[in-house]
Amino acid sequence: MNLPVITNEARPDDWRWQARHAITDLASLEAALPLTDDERRGTVRALAEGFPLSITPYYLSLIDPADPACPIRRQCVPVAQEAEEVPGDLRDPLGEEAHQVAPHLVQRYPDRVLLLATDRCGVYCRFCTRSRMVGQGGGARSMEALGPAFDYIRRTPEIADVIISGGDPLVMATPRIVPILEALREIPHVVTVRIATRAPVTLPQRIDDELCQALRTHPATWVMTHFNHPRELTDQSRAACARLADHGLPVMNQTVLLRGINDDAAVLTELFRGLVGTRVRPYYLLQADPVRGTSHLRTRLSDSIAIMERLEGHLSGIAVPKLIVDTPEGRGKVVIGPDRVVSRSVGVTRLRTFRDEEVDYIDPPGAPGAQ
Repeated sequence: MNLPVITNEARPDDWRWQARHAITDLASLEAALPLTDDERRGTVRALAEGFPLSITPYYLSLIDPADPACPIRRQCVPVAQEAEEVPGDLRDPLGEEAHQVAPHLVQRYPDRVLLLATDRCGVYCRFCTRSRMVGQGGGARSMEALGPAFDYIRRTPEIADVIISGGDPLVMATPRIVPILEALREIPHVVTVRIATRAPVTLPQRIDDELCQALRTHPATWVMTHFNHPRELTDQSRAACARLADHGLPVMNQTVLLRGINDDAAVLTELFRGLVGTRVRPYYLLQADPVRGTSHLRTRLSDSIAIMERLEGHLSGIAVPKLIVDTPEGRGKVVIGPDRVVSRSVGVTRLRTFRDEEVDYIDPPGAPGAQ
């Protein structure tokens, strides 16, 4: 694998260097990896059709160049299958455009909003829900451009939670992040702010003390990251998560379930145990959204439920995320899991344990519906 040449002036441990030296074109990708024909054709098509390529040198270093099935490689290198469309594929699977309440602001729930602060990422994931827009709209949004979004939040007292996403908000320079947090801090009914980012995974150099201190501008900032495979839990990424936690920033993880990458209970067990050992709480195991051109990466829901069933009872409760389907067209998230109820009768519910044993739960006498 041919990584960028490091000169005396280069600082690979600096996130700006990583961003400047990201792989963004076919020639650079071919110089770094021996591509398959599918990858070469997929890259040509992706670049021609506007779904950009970007892989940081750090994340590139995690790829096995000899293995086209490498779980890191399959997350970030385009393939020809991205041209395929199947029934159910959607350009905007979560209906974000239909639920836009102000420029760069989406509201799908009464008490929370999604603020799209940038369209840039350090690495463009090939399963991205927002592949329709990432890398195409000019980067970080100015405070002026976000003004109508802040106005909407101010006049909507039901909003208690603001999720800052994009793109990846942590690829923005710190002086661009702080004013956003300051503006939200001044809105009394905004209780929590969540930062949705893959920077700890794909650009861990970004998580420095200056950034961590800046993220505390709002007193209740949570970091929502996206580790998908145990290989992503490197010394650098663990250190990034530890730094966030040491600065009092809770870190939650949302893993996307991906066919041929992590759709295996043993792989997920290793990942989730590694995360809790790094003080990162597994929060969601997400059924991959039906984004157009991602069917080759999506699992059947029945398989996802079966995987979840194999995890329950074999992992500490703090290491078991919720299996979530974000329903198409913005109708909201649904928690899915194994059906543990065998039967119900008046006052008695028969349950099935993770050991496949059946046991009766008996309601207390006098409870409504009991005899």
